[in-house]
Amino acid sequence: MKIRYDREEDIITLEVSSEKIDHAEEIGPIIVHFSKQGRPVLLEILDASEFIAETTRAMAKSKGGEFTEVLG
Repeated sequence: MKIRYDREEDIITLEVSSEKIDHAEEIGPIIVHFSKQGRPVLLEILDASEFIAETTRAMAKSKGGEFTEVLG
């Protein structure tokens, strides 16, 4: 997996496969590019800094105010 961040555009790109992209679908602030077989190839998170901040706040709320960092 390759992860890139474009600071000027505020976009995080996650390349999850080297397959050829056939089509894409936008799901809120995320664009998912799929192969012809329907497998995810590339994910783009638009307005990434806002997306991360909102996700972090939501996680903190669901954990009762605690934020647990998960590293893989």
